Amino acid sequence: QVQLVESGGGLVQAGGSLRLSCAASGITLSVNVMAWYRQVPGKQRELVASITSGGTTKYVDSVKGRFTISRDNAKNTMYLQMDSLKPEDTAVYYCNRANFLLAQAMGWGQGSQVTVSS
Repeated sequence: QVQLVESGGGLVQAGGSLRLSCAASGITLSVNVMAWYRQVPGKQRELVASITSGGTTKYVDSVKGRFTISRDNAKNTMYLQMDSLKPEDTAVYYCNRANFLLAQAMGWGQGSQVTVSS
């Protein structure tokens, strides 16, 4: 049984910071390519950051330099540090496998709401 539980979202002002957490069970994060996604109502889900088993990270251009993806292997937990937040970062954030087909097969959790005010 695979379960991914997101937490850490909230309401912040533009320029502020948040750190999201993804607690995993039934899957070992250190041996999978994992990612953070975000979705705004009426728009497609967007992959914003990924991390490989070797620790290589990638980011969508809109968050590059502001967001940092990481994981704690001992806790089997993944994080997304978000700095210099902008109103356009407002979305529900999800963690899952970076391969979208595998992510869909696993299913999506509840996600964590991030709201950035002007």
